Amino acid sequence: MTEYTISESTLELTVEGMDKLWALRSHLSIPLHDITEVHSDPNQGVEALSGVKVAGARIPGVLQVGTFAGSDGMMFWDVHRPGHAIVISLEHEHYRALVVDVEDPDTAAAEIGRAAANSRS
Repeated sequence: MTEYTISESTLELTVEGMDKLWALRSHLSIPLHDITEVHSDPNQGVEALSGVKVAGARIPGVLQVGTFAGSDGMMFWDVHRPGHAIVISLEHEHYRALVVDVEDPDTAAAEIGRAAANSRS
């Protein structure tokens, strides 16, 4: 699971537990103005494999954690529970998207999306 906090201008994501080792990172800091879209997506989980593993762990049907490269760019994944996945689309960042497992995906997507929209106004 990934924890998130929102500051005035930044989304902070903290990778929890053993996922830190598998993902080879424990923290991501994203400027809110680089977030283009956020939505919860229960279908975007460990079965919806995307790209070639660059660094991380993938156990089909169980987890997908780390950096994966696809034809349209790099993605960061930290998903164990597909029903709790949110997708954060980005521009001007190393990753084109972050797919993370959060406690309450609908609330997280709404909060992050609202903060991103406010940062651009």
